[in-house]
Amino acid sequence: QVRLVESGGGLVQAGGSLRVSCVASGGPFGWHAMGWFRQAPGKEREFVAAISWSGGSRDYADSVKGRFTISRDNAKNTVYLQMNSLKPEDTAVYYCAAKWVVADIIVYEYDEWGQGTQVTVSS
Repeated sequence: QVRLVESGGGLVQAGGSLRVSCVASGGPFGWHAMGWFRQAPGKEREFVAAISWSGGSRDYADSVKGRFTISRDNAKNTVYLQMNSLKPEDTAVYYCAAKWVVADIIVYEYDEWGQGTQVTVSS
């Protein structure tokens, strides 16, 4: 199992940018598919982005395509979510997730979760 710790959340104006990070420890990060999810108040948690081992495969929710970019640095055991052109509806707690996999694929169901980092976009 890996332990995940997110950071980088905060308050930003609409149209601005923010990068959140997730550092993994306690396991072979390079063997984990990684993902980002978010949960807004009163709403269910939703998928945001996913990335494979190598970073060669990525997927995004339609609501963030063209604005958000997921990336990873396996040497630093870190996955990132660069968020540009932020909108008030992007306000949520953002969670990092990991799943040990045997192939370089993206997944949508995860076993380990971080504690989340708050992102607030003001209008």
